[in-house]
Amino acid sequence: MLEQIRALARKHALLSEELADPSVYGNPEKLKKLNQELRELAPAAEVCRAYEQAERDRAAAEALLADPEMGELAAEELSEARAAMERLEEDMRRLLLPRDPNDRRSVVMELRAGVGGEEGALFAAALLRMYGMYAAARGWRVDLVSQNLTELGGVKECSLLIEGEDVFSRLKFESGVHRVQRVPETESGGRIHTSAATVAVLPEAEDVEFAIDPKDLQIDTYRSSGAGGQHVNKTESAIRITHLPTGTVVECQDERSQYKNKEKAMRVLRSRLYEAERVRQAAATAAERRSQVGSGDRSERIRTYNFPQGRCTDHRINLTLYSLDRIMEGEVEPLFEALATAAQTEALKAEAEA
Repeated sequence: MLEQIRALARKHALLSEELADPSVYGNPEKLKKLNQELRELAPAAEVCRAYEQAERDRAAAEALLADPEMGELAAEELSEARAAMERLEEDMRRLLLPRDPNDRRSVVMELRAGVGGEEGALFAAALLRMYGMYAAARGWRVDLVSQNLTELGGVKECSLLIEGEDVFSRLKFESGVHRVQRVPETESGGRIHTSAATVAVLPEAEDVEFAIDPKDLQIDTYRSSGAGGQHVNKTESAIRITHLPTGTVVECQDERSQYKNKEKAMRVLRSRLYEAERVRQAAATAAERRSQVGSGDRSERIRTYNFPQGRCTDHRINLTLYSLDRIMEGEVEPLFEALATAAQTEALKAEAEA
């Protein structure tokens, strides 16, 4: 294990030297690839440096154990060095776990109002805002594909494209049923209601890996509805694409350009079909174990947002945070980090059992 980490650290050092060559900056594609590889190898290089320092500390402490004056202090330092090495070995195991090949991808996110009628739709809108603020904080790009709103501004359903670095790795545990407990804006008696919204997070498929036969598509155009001034009555820019073999339907009317709407709709369609195939293969081969953080099935209740108590509970890992106000403002990293850690722990356990 240590040799594997050292090999990754050496590779990081070589790439760092390559990045120092001024000629690299004349090749944007190569520069981008180098920076990406360096970011991926940086944790291994850091753990390697820390472990080697802990080894030196251990050796120095062992050398002083026999010293009458320094023996007690050396024993204490030896204990600390050994504990540090144990922690770092655990970090190494996590770093050497096989990475989800989809982690670096952008995603298609779909939100839908669940039980609760208008209140479910208003909660879906609140989740949409929460994810949007989190994405903005990370510098990701959010592109609305389609949206169906209620009269009060709730979201019946919507689709988004979220692009950026490691988007799927952070959002992949969000698929499922999100339950809310609060006094609805439409409730005059002050009673707490329970409503829900569903979230689906799909890794965006790339053209080269998932081809769609144009003969399998039925493409319809129609006039956009909703806000948009006179444009909505003049131009049939909205697109509806039906994948005939599966019956999958995707609509996009966000852009004024028919071409841009078609491009967005195709990206969503490709991602939906890719995800369906991915799930089918996993079920057929039983290659993917159900982990502690759940299967990602949209029928699975994953989280409860209790507004009267100001708490947010993720049921998959039994984590409760009393910072609901900040979470709804997009400060969801503590949740995401806890879910990622739980997934890694489960993977380590599975590896040990194997």
